Amino acid sequence: MSKQQPPRRKHVPQRTCIVCRETNAKRTLTRIVRTADVGVQIDPTGKMNGRGAYLCDKRSCWKRAIETDVLAKALRTELTDADRQRLQEAMLKMPELAATPAQEQQRQQ
Repeated sequence: MSKQQPPRRKHVPQRTCIVCRETNAKRTLTRIVRTADVGVQIDPTGKMNGRGAYLCDKRSCWKRAIETDVLAKALRTELTDADRQRLQEAMLKMPELAATPAQEQQRQQ
């Protein structure tokens, strides 16, 4: 008789929001990348070349990243006005209230 091994759980990469420091699955966070040719931009695929940083879906995190130097330090660059404008436009396209993982768990119970 052979023992059957339980099926292996797939590894889910974890990343941390640079503002609130909450750890979550990589796919649930938005990657911001610094590229040599364009500057700071949003990376929807998560695979662009360049130095990257992650932000969660909370507007407060996006506002703080744009208004302070948190994002600039994480990307090791200076944010230009065009970079800030691009990020501001992306933030405005986001849903008003994004639920935190704790709120999602409470909602499911």
